[in-house]
Amino acid sequence: MSDRERSSVEKEARRGTPGRARTPQEKPRQDALGRYLAAVATAASERSDAEEPETAPGTAHPGPPRAASAPGTSEEEPAALRVRDVMQVPAVAVPGDMPFVDVAHTLAREQVGSVPVVDAADHVIGVVSESDLLAKAAVMAEPRRHGAVGRLWQHRLYEKGHGDTAATLMTFPPVTVHPAERVADAAWTAARARLKRLPVTDYHGRIVGVVTRRDLLRALIRDDAEIRAEVESLVGRHLLDPRAVGITVENGVVTVTGRVDRAVVSELVASLRDIDDVVGVVDDTEAV
Repeated sequence: MSDRERSSVEKEARRGTPGRARTPQEKPRQDALGRYLAAVATAASERSDAEEPETAPGTAHPGPPRAASAPGTSEEEPAALRVRDVMQVPAVAVPGDMPFVDVAHTLAREQVGSVPVVDAADHVIGVVSESDLLAKAAVMAEPRRHGAVGRLWQHRLYEKGHGDTAATLMTFPPVTVHPAERVADAAWTAARARLKRLPVTDYHGRIVGVVTRRDLLRALIRDDAEIRAEVESLVGRHLLDPRAVGITVENGVVTVTGRVDRAVVSELVASLRDIDDVVGVVDDTEAV
């Protein structure tokens, strides 16, 4: 991952951080998002220089991904999670000729912020979102704006605001992923394009599912209970009496308490920091 790309990811993360004080409900979400971005950055940095250039946000998926390495090769781990392992099927999609009002009803009924738009052969031709519908609603509410700002505003919304169907309101070309892609690569695509939902298409561009940022998040990082289980297993290998220490895990941060030999604790803490998805270790132990 280049310094420029890392800086871009960090800037996007700061933009998404609320300017007001976080509520108790917001902090876990922000912590999880931070862990997600860290996982995406790690996945991106591990990419081989021989891979094809990434698709820029707002462009269509370039086509079938490279074939996975044969079993026994070291290029890629055979057990890597794929999009097909986490995607949602069947995917909700709307036809290009669906009227504006019906698209709005579909988004409300499915409780989603966007849906793929497909043609008669189920090829994904675009994505229509709440933002697209808001442009239509804004023009309907006030079709004419006066002054320089009003003209600029109207110019930007003209294409979407005067559409009446999913095809005329949608954003295109769509950003899509393939079922055989690694979850880490799909997460990088979603992060760069700033999308919460990605249509999943086959080699011919036909929709086969949808994968959300939450699906990718759950696949990329383990929850605290899973991390705690590995921590307790590791503690059991370092200490003769694992009950001598207390372990808590919250949002990926491991806290160790108890009375333990200082030399043993130092080695234990170093090992805990190497566990995947552990974002920090707090040593609250007392030396004996």
